[in-house]
Amino acid sequence: MDIDESLNVFGEPLESCSEEPLTGFYRDGCCNTSDADYGQHTVCVQVNQAFLEYSRFRGNDLTTPMEEFGFPGLKEGDRWCLCAARWLEAYEHNMAPKVYLAATHQRASEIIPLDLLKEFAVDLN
Repeated sequence: MDIDESLNVFGEPLESCSEEPLTGFYRDGCCNTSDADYGQHTVCVQVNQAFLEYSRFRGNDLTTPMEEFGFPGLKEGDRWCLCAARWLEAYEHNMAPKVYLAATHQRASEIIPLDLLKEFAVDLN
């Protein structure tokens, strides 16, 4: 399966989201995607405790380690490639985490308007 071109929402080279913990659909540290990534893990976020609790409440526990998948569990402050639809759902419930646009794949804007992502950006000057 071919990985989509590694470009961020500005059409520039996609920056790394996180090496610790290692994130991304391909576990390459980037929010790369392809047609195989049905969840479209394209939004680089900085998780906070409120979002982690919200996510667990919605059935996606991101705090419990799953060593068989190399997943250490997330804690407040970690950066992670989040599914675009999950971010939008969190936004609709006033629980959306902050976003790193330079590390957010351009395909995220197919689901989330860029202006909305910019409102939550931590890396805009």
